Amino acid sequence: MTETLSTPAPLGAPPPRETLLEVRNLRTSFRVLDGIVPAVDGISFSLGRGQTLGIVGESGSGKSVTAMTVMRLIDIPPGVIGEGSEVWFDGRELLSLPLREMRRIRGNEIAMIFQEPLTSLNPVLTIGDQIAEQVELHLKVRKKEAWERSIEAIKLVGIPSPERRVKQYPHEMSGGMRQRVMIAMALSCEPKLLIADEPTTALDVTIQAQILELLKTIQQRTGSALMLITHDLGVVAEMVDNVVVMYTGQIVEQGTVEQVLLEPRAPYTMGLIESIPTVEKRGGRLSVISGVVPSPFNLPPACRFEPRCPYRWDRCRRVEPDLYPAGPGQVARCHLHTPEGEGRRQAALETHRANMTAGRAFGKSR
Repeated sequence: MTETLSTPAPLGAPPPRETLLEVRNLRTSFRVLDGIVPAVDGISFSLGRGQTLGIVGESGSGKSVTAMTVMRLIDIPPGVIGEGSEVWFDGRELLSLPLREMRRIRGNEIAMIFQEPLTSLNPVLTIGDQIAEQVELHLKVRKKEAWERSIEAIKLVGIPSPERRVKQYPHEMSGGMRQRVMIAMALSCEPKLLIADEPTTALDVTIQAQILELLKTIQQRTGSALMLITHDLGVVAEMVDNVVVMYTGQIVEQGTVEQVLLEPRAPYTMGLIESIPTVEKRGGRLSVISGVVPSPFNLPPACRFEPRCPYRWDRCRRVEPDLYPAGPGQVARCHLHTPEGEGRRQAALETHRANMTAGRAFGKSR
């Protein structure tokens, strides 16, 4: 298992060859009428070749903006990418590339599955035309070959009668079928990195399972890396190697999937996991994280989770926490992991373990 936490290369230096994607100190904000909204605030992570990374958090935590910035799909203006931000992909720094070169990479070497396929597909073009257009653009093949590759892509994702389906329009397909089309389009040029942004949100449970199994099968077959953005920790437990947990644009915890789900070290992560309904909680009161996500225009002065944290103390209101070591290859943005917080940390871990009854939510899933 590749650990998420590693010593990043110095700014301006490419990462090691085995690292496919490395994000360093990424800051993305938006200028609006009321001021500047910090959507992503200084995050860093890496993804190895063939590995799977999960990015989780509540709505508004900056997950999708992170992916859109990596793809350079942020409109500038109103978007602003901060100085010192770097995104390295396969030895190239994407944020400094000319737009023409980035267009060659986007859809070819990096592909993205968007959250809502109906709004992502062109309603006036057939499925085959949309896939073939991308193949023609990036692989420089003739229309006939591009059309044949469209049929092969549809067949790869398990859609029956692909010769007939490629001639249909998006509205003629179900939600699950459209999501398969989005996956087929993303895979048509055999990308090195696949970014899936909430790929199962609008689907029923049965179709969700089919789509996730499809992603796993295709990743194993092609050897591509996968960055999975989701708020569903059950999906994370089944799909990923490493996890990044985000809150208000910052990383609050990262580590392997076993570390983060079975032995979380940040109070926010503990709260997310404790709020998952389980058989043991049937008939009882569900756990919740108190309060709401703060407005980006009125963030707490120190720890951003402090107003909602059951383990806060005076230091949390005065000093902004860093990402502290919390285990082998695991970090957490919490003062509990400073020498001053040692006693409180042990009490918090014991409380979490009691609440989770030894992690039954995930213990049998992998």
